[in-house]
Amino acid sequence: MNREPTKYKSIFLSDIHLGTHGCKAESLLKFLKQNTSDNLFLVGDIIDGWRLKSRWYFPQSHVNVIRRIFTAAKRGTNVYYTLGNHDEAFRKFLDFGIDIGRIRITNELDYIGIDGKKYLVVHGDVFDKLMTDGKWIMHIGDTMYTIIVYLNTKLNTIRGWLGMEYWSLSKWLKKNTKQAMNYIHRYEDHVSSHCESKGYDGIICGHIHTAEIRDISGITYMNTGDWVESCTALVEHHDGKWSIIQWSDHAQ
Repeated sequence: MNREPTKYKSIFLSDIHLGTHGCKAESLLKFLKQNTSDNLFLVGDIIDGWRLKSRWYFPQSHVNVIRRIFTAAKRGTNVYYTLGNHDEAFRKFLDFGIDIGRIRITNELDYIGIDGKKYLVVHGDVFDKLMTDGKWIMHIGDTMYTIIVYLNTKLNTIRGWLGMEYWSLSKWLKKNTKQAMNYIHRYEDHVSSHCESKGYDGIICGHIHTAEIRDISGITYMNTGDWVESCTALVEHHDGKWSIIQWSDHAQ
């Protein structure tokens, strides 16, 4: 028996990476069917233009995600799409206005939460020094990440046969590699400093595939995570509470 969808004030998703083998499109479809909202924010890297440019891959499940988002907009959900580095090809058209149907497309936007705080909604690549000073390194890192996700998928297929739980190699590397942790902390500090200088109370972003809600020097930092491995979403409840949903329907 199907249960009624859970309704939130706002849902924030990022780093879906449609067009890649690592995208957990089926899990995202189930999430979108079981969770609805007044506002849906797509916080960058929804479509992976980097990967599609080198090799075309767009199965029906990825098409279905796009159809689901358009259906939500048609039924009255306010849908906003802030561009990221993997879908940056659209940025050159922003000055001409490239809203698609009822979906508003932008680089960033302001959001006033039920808690009365003013949040900056932005993908976050503009705060990544590697994107501004060493983009070629990011492309190499993206290729390495794709390989890690591929190997991790094969590993978890075997773990599934053995009745073992899903295990993420990239998350393990992030938590146990000093350089990775330093990178994440530098990113978070840069983001919070920018918000403080611009008068924001907090930020909602993605980019580094690490979901989190925490206070950084008085700035509320919220990262949506990703739908390649973590399968996470940031949600705002109607009572003003914020939380991260860890969707349990992982493809293993």
